[in-house]
Amino acid sequence: MQDVLTIILAGGRGSRLDPLTRHRAKPAVPFGGLYRIIDFALSNCLNSGLRRVVLLTQYKARSLDRHIRQGWSFLSTELGEYVEVLPPQQRATDQWYRGTADAIYHNIYSLETEKKDLTIILAGDHIYKMDYGEMIAAHKKNNADMTVGCIPIPISESDQFGVMEVDANYRIQSFLEKPATAKPMPGRTDQCLGSMGIYVFNTEWLFDLLIDDQNREGSSHDFGKDIIPSVISSHRVMAFPFRDRNQAAVAYWRDVGTLEAYYQANMDLIEVVPTLNLYDRSWPIRTLLTQGPPPKFVFNGPGEPGLARRGEAIDSMVCPGTIISGGHVRHSILSPNVRVNSYAVVEDSIIFEGVRVGRNSRIRNAIIDKEVDIPEGTRIGYDLELDRRRGFMVTDSGLVVIAKGEPTSTFLRG
Repeated sequence: MQDVLTIILAGGRGSRLDPLTRHRAKPAVPFGGLYRIIDFALSNCLNSGLRRVVLLTQYKARSLDRHIRQGWSFLSTELGEYVEVLPPQQRATDQWYRGTADAIYHNIYSLETEKKDLTIILAGDHIYKMDYGEMIAAHKKNNADMTVGCIPIPISESDQFGVMEVDANYRIQSFLEKPATAKPMPGRTDQCLGSMGIYVFNTEWLFDLLIDDQNREGSSHDFGKDIIPSVISSHRVMAFPFRDRNQAAVAYWRDVGTLEAYYQANMDLIEVVPTLNLYDRSWPIRTLLTQGPPPKFVFNGPGEPGLARRGEAIDSMVCPGTIISGGHVRHSILSPNVRVNSYAVVEDSIIFEGVRVGRNSRIRNAIIDKEVDIPEGTRIGYDLELDRRRGFMVTDSGLVVIAKGEPTSTFLRG
């Protein structure tokens, strides 16, 4: 992998994940208790032998910058290994990034100095396990100019993806960005081939494409909308089917771009046989580990009349520093340094770092962001109209989402 430069696009606004992205970029949103979304792409790089990685950031990147600096600085610069964050430099124009291709064009001066034969471009906001080395090997074997990672998707979801048609050798014949409908893939009537947002390019040709795209009138400067459709008839543009390293019965790849998708991907982790396996030591997911004591579960007795006072967590993940002090947790994920006090019940929920759940509170079907102090006796997820009057986000499916640092007074409204 000495001849490959990796670029991760990590500047996404993630507006559909608001309020979780109110204070952070989408790739920096916590996931699975300990992780950030970006950790999956970075871990895939490390496990694939790709150790020269550039992150392009833009939107509210402070927490992402800090996470990379503190959690991903172990690579050896003496051996030419690094994860480097490149903030928007506006070297080419005075505008912010206008599309995925424009983001890389703005950084051509920095990327040219790497002098690598191949460039792999990744999205920093998807959850999956993949060996990029297999895709790079296929790119070389096919003598391709560009290779696009693809995955089967329901035709009903074609308006959320770039959709491609391929021939028998997986050479791309057409590519449409988020079409209203699509032709089925060979052998299936209900699925088509969707782009994963993963591209391998011959580097010199990539830079030529980006320069030409800047001069093309009406271009939105995006790989899916502009770059790929413009070259599939004149160059060898190949599709590479996703090969899962998750070791599960069904291939696992998730775009966690909505609150419901993000919630479900987290819930996938706590099934008895998880569809996304974080415990596979052959393909570890790395992150910045929180330093803290082991989680603690205290009290086991009758407590108040008619109520058990027992600290317990069932079908859940509980991170370091968390104390379940006479409360009950079911089918939930608790991040570091959470406290669940006596007689409180947390179920089917995701609780971020530093949240304190007061005595006798009830929480269900909720995502609670960092540093929220929930007063004693509060109900969340039981009366959705009350939750809306308090100003909380309530999705169409009834998921309640509470923003980072929400003041205690908010819970007393209604």
